Amino acid sequence: MKVPRGMVTVAEARERARKRVTQDQRDWAAYGGETALLEIVLHPPTEREALVGQDAAIGWLREWRTADDTVSALEVRWGERHWSRVGAQTVPERCTLRGADAIAAFAGTATARDWRVLRDRAAEVRAAFPGPDSTGEVDLLAAAIRTHARTLQALSDTNFATLLQVVAWLAEHPASGWRIRQLPIRGIDTKWLEGHRAIVEGLHAAVSGRFSLGLQGAPHLVRVRFLDPRLRPGGLCDVIAPVAELAELAVTPMTVFVFENLETMFAMPDLAGAVVVHGGGYAAPRLGAIPWINTGRVIYWGDLDSDGFAILHALRSGCDDVTSTLMDEATLLQFRDLWVPEPKAAGGTYSTLTAGEQTALGRIRSEGNVRLEQERIDWTYALPRLLALAANPS
Repeated sequence: MKVPRGMVTVAEARERARKRVTQDQRDWAAYGGETALLEIVLHPPTEREALVGQDAAIGWLREWRTADDTVSALEVRWGERHWSRVGAQTVPERCTLRGADAIAAFAGTATARDWRVLRDRAAEVRAAFPGPDSTGEVDLLAAAIRTHARTLQALSDTNFATLLQVVAWLAEHPASGWRIRQLPIRGIDTKWLEGHRAIVEGLHAAVSGRFSLGLQGAPHLVRVRFLDPRLRPGGLCDVIAPVAELAELAVTPMTVFVFENLETMFAMPDLAGAVVVHGGGYAAPRLGAIPWINTGRVIYWGDLDSDGFAILHALRSGCDDVTSTLMDEATLLQFRDLWVPEPKAAGGTYSTLTAGEQTALGRIRSEGNVRLEQERIDWTYALPRLLALAANPS
């Protein structure tokens, strides 16, 4: 039986309650949901609608009377109707739910269960890290609970218990300088912290007022191939080492190639006075902390796409003398048949690009943000140009 248009069924009211929980539960968990209120106008039928759809109207009325009798938290307001052909009728006009618990319970078993998990965990966080009672201070912990509410709700019981222990330990040991592996907490490891880092940092900042966790991070590693045998430290050609250690090497290359593709690095032949460095994408600016890179002539070759030019611009922020190669419009057009769409184009403007680089970037964008990957350019085309540029410093 189809309910006359406009009349709100119990199922529809429950769905509105579910949507309200989804919308507001983060605020309730953070700031309290005791005063939450949901009122729904039920739009009872007119006399004409009741006559046309009599069975449906009777079923609707019976459904709301059952809900009113069995759902303790539900308040249904009933009103009198005096109809000439049907007589006096008592119909539900409005239902009201007071408090987050009541709204979630009415929404359904799954919604109520999820809300209780979030509510109880927010309360446990509050109990574990009691803050100042002064109403004049911003409630940073409440803000952190709100921001990370979905994560709090989704954590397993074990991971939630670990979270509280980790935040407590970090708050009590500022600037420990320890590695993640050293933390004296059962079940904690590098993967756990990396997987939960956002909520750990959010709660830790709210509790301690410090943004840094005080832990020692993994060193930034850079891969270098020494193309000149005379430059090889201890005879090693291919080296992966922390930036700080590479900075201590007593080498003076004349040319430093910076490539984004490892296979291109491996393909480079021995070359006097040269090394080739893996750029590491947007991590490339840290290469400027290695003196013998920063004082040499850097030749950068990245993908011909907007990200490639963004990385080139970033590299120039850390290194003084950076020349790009094979990143011009002529190369782009020479290999037009090898273009692919760029998944997510970088949309910035880059003041350090030369006129030719700006032209190539403009063409990439005008063609619909295309990409010519470095490794797709024929090696017999690329290598002579790389060697010629290294041999001609001007």
